[in-house]
Formats: sequence, structure tokens, C-alpha cells
Amino acid sequence: MCAHAHPDDESSKGGATMAMYAAQGVEVTVLTMTGGERGDILNPAMDTPEVVENLPEVRRAEMARACQILGVDHVWLGYEDSGFTLEEPWVDMPEGSLAATDIHESAARMADILVERRPHVLVTYDEGGGYPHPDHIMCHRVSMRALAYAKDPARYGDRAWTVPKVYYQMGFHRQRFATLSQAVQDAGLESPYLSRLEGWVYDQMDHRVTTRVECGAYFEARDDALRAHATQVDPAGSWFMIPLDLQRAVWPTEDYELVRTSVPVTLPEGDLFAGLR
Repeated sequence: MCAHAHPDDESSKGGATMAMYAAQGVEVTVLTMTGGERGDILNPAMDTPEVVENLPEVRRAEMARACQILGVDHVWLGYEDSGFTLEEPWVDMPEGSLAATDIHESAARMADILVERRPHVLVTYDEGGGYPHPDHIMCHRVSMRALAYAKDPARYGDRAWTVPKVYYQMGFHRQRFATLSQAVQDAGLESPYLSRLEGWVYDQMDHRVTTRVECGAYFEARDDALRAHATQVDPAGSWFMIPLDLQRAVWPTEDYELVRTSVPVTLPEGDLFAGLR
């Protein structure tokens, strides 16, 4: 199971990994905590009055299409997008939004899903959310609290479920961007990452990567799923500027940090299910 904050996060953060495991016959579920209702429309072609008026429904349809492309199941946690702010503590969060919820309630809701679905692996965000959007940070907090609730026999009796392996998504670390950027320039192409690298403000996560899943054969499915989120992704934008063959040659993995395991492992890993198969 992969827990994400908004529709499109599942495709940009681990989409190829999920498509690969789904193709192998693994039952993969994406849990999306919000509907993305307050996200900006980032594709000029989709910035129309009709789309703006019906954005929640449009984003739900986009999510369904992306999951179909990836071959995964999907469940909504049922909260609204909180909107973006860098300030914490958050104040005046919209009613019904993930950041406004009582974490006991939202975690209990997710715990019910964990107990029902009984995943062997959970992938979520680290304590910083990958980047400090309230919904990404809350995705981490809700996920970790839900893991504790789900394994509690006082809540669930003999249905209680301990997820054997828990990972943080680590795809947006500097080493990956720097390596891809240099390879693009060496090939005589324009790098879409120069400004990002020069103004790098994210946590240095390179040293935290424990697990690299080789999934380059599914980069095309990942990109197709991302394009399905047409309100969020400009098909002419930076997401798609680096040729897939170059990506496969230079960085054919999606990367994770193993943070909890109840089975023996040897690090580094190349498989989220190492020790479980």
C-alpha cells in the first residue's frame, strides 16, 4: 500500500515501482488522503472555467485513469485538500481538510483500511513530507499513527494487523537530480534541473536511501499515469524533458528508506518485499 496526499502524487512518487509490482501480480493499493481540490491548475490547456468549476470531479476522474494505467487499486481517505502554506502551526485550515482534522479520527479511518486490506508493505512520506505542504506532513503523521492503531488488539481483537515493512518515499533527493542533470548536459541537451539544484532547499536525503527498486522498464507507464493528471502536469513541461532511455541508463531506480521491519533484511535492498517473498 502506498499512502499519498493528493491525486498525482502516486504517479510522480513511486509510480514505476507500483506499476512493476502490479505487473508481477502483487495487489497494490494507493490510498489518497485528499481530493486535491485546492491544487493549482498547472497545465494552461486545462485552465478553463468549466474545469475550475468542476475541479474535484475532474481530479477524481484523472485519478481513476492514472490507477488504470498503473494497474493498481485505489481508495480515498475522504478529506479535502488543505491548501499550501509554509507556516506551522497551521491556522484557519479549511473545514473538512486533512490539516484541520483530529489526527485520532483520520488515523483511525486509515487504520480501518490497513486492517481490512492487510498490506505487507506501506510506503508513505517522511516526517518532513518530502516538502512542507501540510497535506504531505499530515500524510506522514496519519500513516504512522494508523500503523500503531491497526496493530492494537484492544481496537481490533484478532483482526489487528502489523504491517511488516514500512518505507519512506525518497525519490526527490539531490543526488538523483544532480546525476540526471549532468547526464542530460553531457548528451548536449538542456537540463530542466539546473535552477532546482542551484536553489536546493529540501532536506539532504541521499544518505537515508536504503532501497533502490530497479523499475526503468515501467518509466513509460509512470509518465503516462502522470499525464493522466492533466490539470496538474503540463505535457510540455520539465517532467518529460529527459529521454526515457537516458533515465534508464543513468538512474533506473526509484528510491526508498526502510524505517521499520519485522522481518530480517540485508541493506541495501533492491526489493520492497525482500524478506517477505
